Amino acid sequence: MPNEELLYDLADLFKTFGDTTRIKILYALMNGGLFVGDIATTIGVSQSAVSHQLRVLKQARLVKFTRDGKNVTYSLADDHVYTMLLQGLTHICE
Repeated sequence: MPNEELLYDLADLFKTFGDTTRIKILYALMNGGLFVGDIATTIGVSQSAVSHQLRVLKQARLVKFTRDGKNVTYSLADDHVYTMLLQGLTHICE
């Protein structure tokens, strides 16, 4: 059994997936990096809502960003995030 701290961190990670807007953002980023405005247009919510949820996703280390001057591009943090999303979808579709 993992120690309590690891279990707590794992529970927090899964809590992060508990918001539909965050899931939509992650799915939008599965095809590559996007700007906040592009994410907002893709998922149909305001830029401020996207920015707020991106903060949560960054804290959970599920997304990363690159800055080029004033432009900030967001993308999935790594292949593990992509795999978790695909596995979750596969699980609920069975």
